[in-house]
Amino acid sequence: MPEIYDNPQSGPGTRAGNAAVAADRGATPTSPKAPAAGPSLEDKVREEKARSLWGDAWRDLRRNPYFIISSFLVVLLVFIALFPGWFTSTDPRDADLTNHFLKKPELGSFFTADWFGYDNQGRSIYARVIYGTRASIQVGVGVTVIVTIVGGLMGMLAGYFGGWLDALLSRITDVFFGIPFLLGALVVLNAFTDRSVPVVIGALAFLGWTQIARVMRGSVITTKQADYVVAAKALGAGTSRILIKHILPNAMAPVIVVATIALGGYISAEATLSYLGMGLAEPTVSWGIDISSASKVVRNNPHALFFPAGMLTLTVFAFIMLGDAVRDALDPKLR
Repeated sequence: MPEIYDNPQSGPGTRAGNAAVAADRGATPTSPKAPAAGPSLEDKVREEKARSLWGDAWRDLRRNPYFIISSFLVVLLVFIALFPGWFTSTDPRDADLTNHFLKKPELGSFFTADWFGYDNQGRSIYARVIYGTRASIQVGVGVTVIVTIVGGLMGMLAGYFGGWLDALLSRITDVFFGIPFLLGALVVLNAFTDRSVPVVIGALAFLGWTQIARVMRGSVITTKQADYVVAAKALGAGTSRILIKHILPNAMAPVIVVATIALGGYISAEATLSYLGMGLAEPTVSWGIDISSASKVVRNNPHALFFPAGMLTLTVFAFIMLGDAVRDALDPKLR
């Protein structure tokens, strides 16, 4: 008997009719598949932001074991410099020649005055190593901040404006660049009788800004030719806005790398000057002063030289390794 459909919308060939026929035959009606939803505009914007230079660099740094190790060492050194009393209760200037003259280290006495032994003045080497961290970190960070500001400003102005300003600043940079760094620092510091931490910072910064200036100049010359800078100029953006909003953030990557590596070099330079007697002076606690004092008794008492020299080496190594990790993350050629 032919099937009769009261509703014309449910006849054969229609969706309802096919469903009815399928139900009569014991089959399950099928529904059309919904199209797969693609990524939303918000997801695309978020993905583009995540793929910026700094975002990619931070993602690479978190996966780099050298960055993790060096960052841990740097943070530890900063904490020692800020809070030396947390690590020792001994005064690094207390001297007892009668009981502690070149006393050997007691390696089992952790974090005590006897741990690293005593120097030829009867002072605790461990306490002096801890308190010497403050002067080294102060000099390294202070010089790095000053040379980054001065050198970065001169390099940015020379690279962006060019012309006679570039020629003038470049010639000034060449003059300072031609002065040997340590020799020039010796001459400058020789003019001061009180060689405290600020004086040493000023002497090293006075001669150390040239490398940052050259790096910044080259980076700005490359950045100012980018399309977004040209577009900003075409839209009428002012010079200060272009320099601060567009040039500076995109030209800082190589400067950060050079400054991080140079920080370890400034710490080493301070220790060298102090070792030669032209850097920090007593009563300031410095690794360079302790190394100079220990060099007179190193044959029979190597511990007096080993611990301050080892701490200096570890500190310089940490900052250089951190700079190498940052360079690898920010270098587009390695991507």
